[in-house]
Amino acid sequence: MAIDRTSISSVGVFKLLMMWVEDKMHKQFKAHAIRWASALICSGLTVLVPPMLGEQRAIAQVAASQADARLNDLLETGQELVEQENYTQALGVYQEAATLEPDNARIFSGIGYLQAQQGNFGAAIDAYERAIALEDNNANFHYALAYSLAQIGDYETAANEYRRATEISPDNVDAFLGLGVVLTRQQRYEEALEVYRQVTDLRPGDANVYDFTSAMYVEQGRYAEAIEMAQRAIEVAPRRGSAYLNLGVAESRQGDVTAALAAFRRAAELEPQRADAFLQIGDIARSQGNFEEAIAAYQRAASVEPSMVEAHALLGDTWSEAGDHLQAIVSYRRLVYLLPDNPEAHIRLAGALQQRNRIQEASESYERARELFRQQGDRAGITRIDEVLEDL
Repeated sequence: MAIDRTSISSVGVFKLLMMWVEDKMHKQFKAHAIRWASALICSGLTVLVPPMLGEQRAIAQVAASQADARLNDLLETGQELVEQENYTQALGVYQEAATLEPDNARIFSGIGYLQAQQGNFGAAIDAYERAIALEDNNANFHYALAYSLAQIGDYETAANEYRRATEISPDNVDAFLGLGVVLTRQQRYEEALEVYRQVTDLRPGDANVYDFTSAMYVEQGRYAEAIEMAQRAIEVAPRRGSAYLNLGVAESRQGDVTAALAAFRRAAELEPQRADAFLQIGDIARSQGNFEEAIAAYQRAASVEPSMVEAHALLGDTWSEAGDHLQAIVSYRRLVYLLPDNPEAHIRLAGALQQRNRIQEASESYERARELFRQQGDRAGITRIDEVLEDL
């Protein structure tokens, strides 16, 4: 029985584009948060002292002064650690600061940022909610909470928080863009388009909105409109690799492979760190039987993003199609390293090993895939492997 060699959990073009969009949102979020951290120091924090008389008042003033000095020292240290991207130590510093001034919303927003930077989005959400409870009319807090909610897949609540940010700050373009992204994630395309139109009105020359809209049109199969939006983005920002990527995807979907390849190559030229552009170049070359160019493109993608599963899977598949199963084994071993609990990764490796007559190793990989299917309760997968093992 032949093993199905379809691609492993391919992210797809739209998801690649959305990953880029969310990376943009992450950078905007980080820029906001660093400004908030700086504001903690620049604003000058004070400790409120209750009215007292005589010696008690003097003692309280000394204690307050000492607490105030300690708090400012902590905030300065925390800011330095943030700038050094030493988020773990910075978090401890901000948490200590919060014990000295538990009613300061900006300290909690700083804690939220540091938790988010370490991928602790649940803790970040708690911190931002605490900040909002103390200062509800701060658009930046709602924006940051929305970003963190989106990271755990709570798009509905994230949309509400982005909307709240736009209500507080009607010209907050980043909040509108974030809202558009989470609406797109929910496949609420018409609502997202309306949001992007609002962004266009607020900032007519912003290439981001054209990029986002183009990616969304691709997902909807509205390729002519996707091309139009990509071209607008290119007019505004001629050296924007993402715009050429969107353009290439839409053109390839319309069957204009030559134009698509030119767009993908231009994207890769403008932004050599765009692994997704190299994947697209590789896909076209592979479809044309040009294995040499396809392999070179996939290798470049894997070099740019060593943990990109799709690059290693496609590289292994192409080596196999080209008949070089030894190189395929190398790629598939990397794939298994990245996806140790994915049975299809082990099946790919087993198939390449089998082609090299390394039967014992192939059998071990098939057995591993079988065990993973068993753990997942996938009876069809188990049957597939049993039939292959019988033929070995």
